[in-house]
Amino acid sequence: MTAPIVHLVRLLKWGRTLARHGALTGIERDPMTPPALRRLVRIARIGARVPAQPAYADAFQAIGPAAIKLGQALATRPDLVGEAAAADLLRLQDALPPVPFAEIRAAIEQALGKPVEALFQSIDEQPVGAASIAQVHRAVTTDGRQVAVKVLRPGVEEDFARAIDTYEWAAAQAEALGGELARLRPRLVIATFRQWTARELDLRREAASASELAEAMVAEPGYEIPAIDWQRTARRVMTLEWIDGIKLSRRDELIAAGHDLGAIAGRLVRAFLRQAISEGFFHADMHQGNLLVRADGSIVAIDFGIMGRIDRRARMWLAEILHGLITGDYARVAEIHFEAGYVPPHHNIGEFTTALRAVGEPIRGLPVRDISIGNMLDGLFAITRDFDMPTQPHLLLLQKTMVMVEGVATTLDPDLNMWETAGPFVQEWMRTELGPEAFVADRIVRDVRTLARLPELIRVIESRYPPPGGAPPPPPLPDVEVVRLGGGWRYGAVAVLAAIAGAAAMALIG
Repeated sequence: MTAPIVHLVRLLKWGRTLARHGALTGIERDPMTPPALRRLVRIARIGARVPAQPAYADAFQAIGPAAIKLGQALATRPDLVGEAAAADLLRLQDALPPVPFAEIRAAIEQALGKPVEALFQSIDEQPVGAASIAQVHRAVTTDGRQVAVKVLRPGVEEDFARAIDTYEWAAAQAEALGGELARLRPRLVIATFRQWTARELDLRREAASASELAEAMVAEPGYEIPAIDWQRTARRVMTLEWIDGIKLSRRDELIAAGHDLGAIAGRLVRAFLRQAISEGFFHADMHQGNLLVRADGSIVAIDFGIMGRIDRRARMWLAEILHGLITGDYARVAEIHFEAGYVPPHHNIGEFTTALRAVGEPIRGLPVRDISIGNMLDGLFAITRDFDMPTQPHLLLLQKTMVMVEGVATTLDPDLNMWETAGPFVQEWMRTELGPEAFVADRIVRDVRTLARLPELIRVIESRYPPPGGAPPPPPLPDVEVVRLGGGWRYGAVAVLAAIAGAAAMALIG
């Protein structure tokens, strides 16, 4: 176990870097910051030249790869770091200098157990991308297929393990201070971050996520996932189909290639809705760099290290919440929050309904095209503090992805009507999931499953209450009052003493 002094030294070093970039200013000025934490921040910035405008993304990049990933996670938490910091952290790009190819070659051969020449006809020594966790090389397999080979950076697991160990320690100290920090549950934030990195640091899991998403998106034409080469994939190496396409960030190139940007934007929104609402399993890193467009206009997603899951009940709640805010049914939206346990039961549902009205009414008078999902969700986050609402990491990841998709889509097509694109899909899904047909279907499934369990239930009952054996039934026993003078072992002691006393008395009488 790492000693507290080691954690403190690491935190002080990181704190100095954050202070030099002005990234601690918001914590120091926030009136909700506990005094003890404010004092630590002041110590960390002693002697540092603090800029007037904080540069959060630059600070995390300066600290290192694990901090870059943590910053990307914190970008999904405007309730924790503030809207300005969250917006700036979205700039984080985990591009780093590449690892020398000799180390990459050794890593491939160790992971796959074969020489590189036995796996690939050729492999480019210069990577097409080098990120904080892995880098990607273009290659040709021995059977002539064009592939991308993703390889973990040597030593990255150990670096992340040390950093996360300290993050967890710091989060526990912060949460112990109570108050607002306890409500924001920083330990849960780091636990979620650990889950993210566990998937990214095991490329077999990332490959499995890509395979699962590909199966889920078969019904969505024009949205594709690269095929995984499982024979050349291991924990530290992943090989997948090479994709020739234009990144969505290159708008001018898309236009020059003759693509219909409006159609691409609409296809992206529908693909995300199918993932998040219909399937409950979504690509949670859908920024422009991870989305390419092929010559036929189809979108291809890459990089499946961060994926989100939402169970069916939560998806139903979410769809009703979004629909209720647009239609003005604030009472139903409030009921859903209480049913889902998002609002503690000691609060008044009427007061919460009024707070929701304050979020929904400003957008009801706007044309549908002017309604921003991001702004609406930011309004919802603004009332979480007043109603002691604990954070829901799975919904925060979804919120971050929804805002990201909206941003990408409107960058492609500024005239995109987000709600007109999403509305028919959400309404159809709600009808099929919440309508009478869905109720009857769910009831039939539950009842059939219950009936199917009856034989096993009867066998369990029989095993607990077996039929009588061959012995004759015992004679009836008379009722005898039992005197209970105490508990436990005293009962036995009293019975023994009473028997001895009775025997002695009979002996004396005789």
